Amino acid sequence: MAVCWDEINKKFEIRCIRPEESDAAVAVEHACFPPNEACSREHMMERIAAAPELFLVAIDRKTGGAAAILNGLSTEEEKFRDEFFTDITLYDPKGRNVMLLGLAVRSEYRLQGLASALMQEYVKRMRAFGKEKLILTCLESRVPMYRKMGFSDDGMAASTWGGECWHEMSYSIFSISDPLFLL
Repeated sequence: MAVCWDEINKKFEIRCIRPEESDAAVAVEHACFPPNEACSREHMMERIAAAPELFLVAIDRKTGGAAAILNGLSTEEEKFRDEFFTDITLYDPKGRNVMLLGLAVRSEYRLQGLASALMQEYVKRMRAFGKEKLILTCLESRVPMYRKMGFSDDGMAASTWGGECWHEMSYSIFSISDPLFLL
């Protein structure tokens, strides 16, 4: 999906989260994920405190409210494991890979290109930080969306988070094969 940046920029401010927006991020997470999959308030607060540079928020310019979030933790590990959701000690600021822990867009903001815009901005920032790869897990129904964003489906993940079966997907940040992310 091509993003119309003029429209996105008119409607949203995409930036790193601020500490005072922690409760808003938790609210977006809980509005978008079922209880068995949503990050707890405690773990979300830990992520925001430890790695705000890896936590983006999209703010609705009209309302001032959080419309969407995208966050992750950097690591040297190359395979996703459920502990990334709950163990902040796995965060390695110098890690070359980023485990994406949540992309959440409130229902009233979906189908406007916001998820793609957040991901493009994230890739741009991670490239500037020298990160090499993004890794995520997603349900079968989300595989096509992430493929459109340039992610490769690496098969079924070892993750059983929330009692679900997940696909592991990855994106090479310095790949030039995907025109969507040529920034």
